[in-house]
Amino acid sequence: MSLFDTIKDTQLQTMNLLHQTVLCVSRGRIGNTLGNMPVYKVTTTGRTSGKKRTVMLTSPLRVDDAYVFVASKGGDDRDPDWYRNMVANPEIVIEPADGGAPIALLARTISEDEKAELWPQIVGAYKGYADYQSKTDRDIPVVVASP
Repeated sequence: MSLFDTIKDTQLQTMNLLHQTVLCVSRGRIGNTLGNMPVYKVTTTGRTSGKKRTVMLTSPLRVDDAYVFVASKGGDDRDPDWYRNMVANPEIVIEPADGGAPIALLARTISEDEKAELWPQIVGAYKGYADYQSKTDRDIPVVVASP
């Protein structure tokens, strides 16, 4: 991994920790949404370590009882670690950032056809996802997590 990638990853980890701290201190009143998207504390199992890993993620939309997550990593050419963990260990737990109860879910990467249907809705919820896709040759994965 390049020095630039290491610095970028450290910045993302620091922002994630800061976000979790703000949520904790404000008891979920500050930072529970990003724009119009709800924020969730998502816990995965590390693909190599087996340890629980927690990250703050937005969900641009819900489909029935499923939560949609976009593995954009800001348009980076690499998949985010949380996504790689979900692929290896699809059993996850999410907690609404506003203090709701934890929910056990099973995550899966959606098919090309499903993504073609959902992508316009995802970009409608947050236009930044289209910008992220334009920054990379990587096809940004979309995850649906349901009970």
